[in-house]
Amino acid sequence: MAGRIIDWLRSGGSEPASADAELIARLTAAEAANEAKTRFLASVSHEIRSPLNAIYGYAQLIERGEGKDALAAARVIRRSAEHLAHLVEGLLDIAQVEGGALKLNREAMRFPEFLRQLVDMMQLQAEAKGIALVLDHPPGLPEFVHADPKRLRQVLINLIANAIKFTDHGMVTLKVEYRNQLATFSVIDTGIGIAPEDAARIFAPFERVGGAAGERAGVGLGLAITQALVHIMGGEITLESTPGAGSRFTVRLMLSQPLTPPTDPAPEAGAVTGYIGRERWIVVIDDDTAHLAMVRGLLEPLGFQVRTATDGETGLALAAQVQPDLVLCDVALGEESGWDIAARLRRRHGALLKIVMLSGEAPDSAARRDDGPANNTFVMKPFDFTVLLDVIAGELGLEWLRAGSAVPPPASADAAVPSFPVGIVPDLSRHCSEIERLVRIGHVRAIEAEIDALAALAPETAPLADRMRVTLDSFDLKALAQLAKTAVSHAR
Repeated sequence: MAGRIIDWLRSGGSEPASADAELIARLTAAEAANEAKTRFLASVSHEIRSPLNAIYGYAQLIERGEGKDALAAARVIRRSAEHLAHLVEGLLDIAQVEGGALKLNREAMRFPEFLRQLVDMMQLQAEAKGIALVLDHPPGLPEFVHADPKRLRQVLINLIANAIKFTDHGMVTLKVEYRNQLATFSVIDTGIGIAPEDAARIFAPFERVGGAAGERAGVGLGLAITQALVHIMGGEITLESTPGAGSRFTVRLMLSQPLTPPTDPAPEAGAVTGYIGRERWIVVIDDDTAHLAMVRGLLEPLGFQVRTATDGETGLALAAQVQPDLVLCDVALGEESGWDIAARLRRRHGALLKIVMLSGEAPDSAARRDDGPANNTFVMKPFDFTVLLDVIAGELGLEWLRAGSAVPPPASADAAVPSFPVGIVPDLSRHCSEIERLVRIGHVRAIEAEIDALAALAPETAPLADRMRVTLDSFDLKALAQLAKTAVSHAR
């Protein structure tokens, strides 16, 4: 339509008026943007379908028991899922850059080690193309520099991946120089090169260059994001290229050195196998049954009692029944809003209940409330298991048990019983007897309430209540029953 209007405006045979010229320019830009959008959607479709096909195919092989190597299949599925996640993050990065919402996180990082890890990460991709990937840097690089490792890694991976994709013979080199706190990164390839007419628009979002380069897969986001990130980090990016002879992308960034080298972080602990303390209850609300099964499969082996619901009303009923310590709730629950469910949970259960929104929706999609958000925190899908476990530990104040770590021995119950005169605290025997009964049926929530009531009887009962809470937190119900029984006998 825009093209027909442009032809009509130009058909007068004379130079168009200034208003017509401006209209033609705007229509031409709109038509170009529309064509770019069409190319982008076609490219995104290709980029999405390739990893989806790998995920779908390998999952079917595992399901049918025909996969020769389930571990290798799982790795392919994970890599494909990571590719999809990176594609989505790229689209979100463009939106954040355009909205001015992208923030940097500067920290001290080990510079040579960062570069080695980066090249190791891309080495397999280069080997698959039959080309060499070389790291070239002088021996005098500083051990530590200040940078945003995630964003710098993203910039260099985009450039290296692009170089590998457009290089069929020869090599790709990452050359790094550092002088007076100025770091210069050059990604040099011996690939097909870029024509001069394409060099000016290669950094534009959704653009694909012509010729042989335009025939290769990609959504046209990598270089646009790369340029935006470099500018946000206060640097510059330049391109030198000769068609048929290769390209050289150069990034210059100020990376200062810390005044004092940071201390090494503690070595990574073993895998989480459980947690210290009493049994915790978690309700998960999500309309995706596969997601519910996955979260349950993660948490139940660690000792959590997990109950699941596929809609908000069922989730509310479950929470009323089991009085959970934590609720994990999706935002989009069919026709229901997870934010509304979270608000109702907060009104019913108060501030003690921890609510974590676990969703692919944006964290700011909730309507503003006068009393603040109902949830405690937000975790974006897809998520890493360690991220979710860190959030759960933070919200519930848990200390994890890890592979190879020793479980702390329970304290002696008899040594913890305080002594006080018989009859000085009314209702002591009644509460302790009730705790004994509740221990037999395993009603943890009711036990907590009775301990709280015991502590409120008199100042003299506080040491006993505290000892009971410690024992309950270690989920040593036998020791707790002994505490209650001993206290009753002392009170008589």
